[in-house]
Amino acid sequence: MAVEKQRLWLTFNATATQKPLLCLMAQQFAITFNIRNANVTKDIGIIAIEIEGDREVIKKAVAWLEAEEVQVEPVEINTIEG
Repeated sequence: MAVEKQRLWLTFNATATQKPLLCLMAQQFAITFNIRNANVTKDIGIIAIEIEGDREVIKKAVAWLEAEEVQVEPVEINTIEG
């Protein structure tokens, strides 16, 4: 089992902002997450998270988020805490 941490930007559309997707993701997959930065309105949500778990489980969780219409992008530079 290859446990790792990944930092991701999540962009939620208006429909997705109304759902508890991060909670559901943590319940469905054996992962933990930490919200590092967030800006959410009724129309859009942009959240930076640090996610930890088995590499393959993280891939499945990301695919699940994308199926829920969440755009997922890796954090490429360390601006997440600024």
